Amino acid sequence: MNQTDGERKGLSRRTFLKAGLTGGLLVAVGGRWLPLSQALAQAQAEYALIIDLNKCVGCRACELACQQRNGLPEGKSFIHILPKGEGEDRWFLPVQCQHCRDAPCEHVCPTRATYHHESGVVLINDKTCVGCKYCAVACPYNARTFNEETGIVDKCWLCLDWVLGGGQPACVQACVLGARTFGRRDDPEIAALLQRAKPLHPEFGTEPGVLHYIFPGD
Repeated sequence: MNQTDGERKGLSRRTFLKAGLTGGLLVAVGGRWLPLSQALAQAQAEYALIIDLNKCVGCRACELACQQRNGLPEGKSFIHILPKGEGEDRWFLPVQCQHCRDAPCEHVCPTRATYHHESGVVLINDKTCVGCKYCAVACPYNARTFNEETGIVDKCWLCLDWVLGGGQPACVQACVLGARTFGRRDDPEIAALLQRAKPLHPEFGTEPGVLHYIFPGD
């Protein structure tokens, strides 16, 4: 039986996580295939994804790209768009996993399926996730999605296989208006944007590690 594109993409994600946990993954860096541990040694800088809400028009291209990349059912995505304001003051807030440094989802996971990758990205080991949904309840950003087929509570993994190979997350590639900018914190362009950007709901105390926003008017 032939696999659909979604199934192949889902398989590649599972293969990435499995291989990453066992240390056997090879990633493309600078035109060469390197072991994950060696690639990480060359990529110690933290990542940042900055979303400029002055440019976001709520077109949902990022939602669709995420859904297709991860082989999710129709209507499911690791990104959800929240409309804000009214009339001329209307704007849109895309929300997804913030990859928090102090992640509540990680603290409550009874099997430690949720964990921090060496890059700072929060991942899920689908081999040990039991679908209890404690993480979904604990996440103040409502960033978890329960997959009825797999029984796993899933979320954004930042397309980490592409990122470690020097690429961009699917949502960033899909944003034709340039509302999303992704890169390393030591990149001058990223560093300049981070001077303007703010974390979402800093009052939650979760210390978002990757996602930052430039809010309307800023």
